[in-house]
Amino acid sequence: MIIQPDIQPSGGKHNHAVLPFAIITFIYFIVGFLTTVNEQLQAPLKFTFLSHAGSLRNTLTTLTTFFFFLGYLLNGTLGSKWVNAYGYKNTILRGLLFMISGLFMYLCSSWMGTQYPDLKFSIRDAIIPLGFIIFIIGSYLMGTSAAVIQVVVNPYAASYEMKGTQPVQRLNILTAINSIGTTSAPFFVTVVMFSGISIENIEIKQLLFPLSMLILCILIIILVTKRLHLPDIANTRAVDGEKLERSIWSFRHFVLGVGAIFFYVGTEVAIGANINLYAFELMDSGHPINFFGKTDIIIGGVDFGIHALLSTLYWGGFLVGRSISSFFNKISARTQLIVTTILAAILALVSMITQNLWFLVAIGLLHSSMWSCIYSLSIKGLNKYTSKASGIFISAVFGGAIFTLIQGGLADIFGSWRWTWSLTVICELLMLGYALFGSKVREKDLI
Repeated sequence: MIIQPDIQPSGGKHNHAVLPFAIITFIYFIVGFLTTVNEQLQAPLKFTFLSHAGSLRNTLTTLTTFFFFLGYLLNGTLGSKWVNAYGYKNTILRGLLFMISGLFMYLCSSWMGTQYPDLKFSIRDAIIPLGFIIFIIGSYLMGTSAAVIQVVVNPYAASYEMKGTQPVQRLNILTAINSIGTTSAPFFVTVVMFSGISIENIEIKQLLFPLSMLILCILIIILVTKRLHLPDIANTRAVDGEKLERSIWSFRHFVLGVGAIFFYVGTEVAIGANINLYAFELMDSGHPINFFGKTDIIIGGVDFGIHALLSTLYWGGFLVGRSISSFFNKISARTQLIVTTILAAILALVSMITQNLWFLVAIGLLHSSMWSCIYSLSIKGLNKYTSKASGIFISAVFGGAIFTLIQGGLADIFGSWRWTWSLTVICELLMLGYALFGSKVREKDLI
């Protein structure tokens, strides 16, 4: 792991500057926004590309999220290698180029579905358009982009010194900004991409213009980022020619933290991606989903739909929770994780029993600080091993693919989404175990 000679650690005068921290939080906002856009396109794709997918409809729909997080699994360590070789700023630029590539594949998918709708193939009783395959390739590239960028922003935020803050606080500020992106994305998909049209009447050609605009925006962000100063941070990656004496896997609290984040992202993403599919199931069965007594959300003559509102409020809970927890400079990450996992498990159980989706929505408030807590506990005391650890840690985000796909498969097997939320309960209890026991740093791991 070699650093280019022209990249030097930042000096003390940079340690308390706000601008570099603001730059990475804005880029993380973009990552959160496009991650949720990808998830929210599941339902429209189900009614367009996968309208004739037969008994595999739910399983194929969740492939959109599966391939997105496959990018995390296969390319998370790529980001850490680039950080050590080229520095933080150049790694971010590479991640943004992957983002452009993914959006371009989305655009090609929409064009293919519009111009050549008869290009299809069959698996069992499912008829699958070629455009759908192109779309999930785009999802993989988008996931790779998010993985590479997160390898930069997480250790950067945790290690970037700002007066009066601790690492978990800075991570909560970072993720709160990210949550603004995830909260606004469902309405972007509903209003901008599909103009408030009922989901049954959506056409894939409606993606062409907004995707073109997103590609243009990312190009502008790349050009601006190239001109900005983003200082390096000392003692977070191997210095020129230095060899790491230990394997990163020898740090027990880190290894168990990787497992905890696998289960965390698994249940976090599964709720955000699949709750709207569960909502459609309940509405089709005659089970009304009310919001202050209303089953339709109409603003300015546009029907936003309950499904968009559920996802928005779930991700909105992240924004609220992270904004609040960013002030918790006296409450340890371990204590926060213990309390939130217990409450989230209870809410998931109540939701299954009562068939009330609003309890699932409320879990977003509790999930909001879990990433920051697990990450800060996992990298505690790693010092020069931090950047390598971050790449492996990011790969564990693949849990978002595994659990979303498993839940979709279980929904097809059970014929309902109702009891599939037991996966959420299991994940919360495993994270609780990490908070109670696995997060403790052994004396021999202090370096």
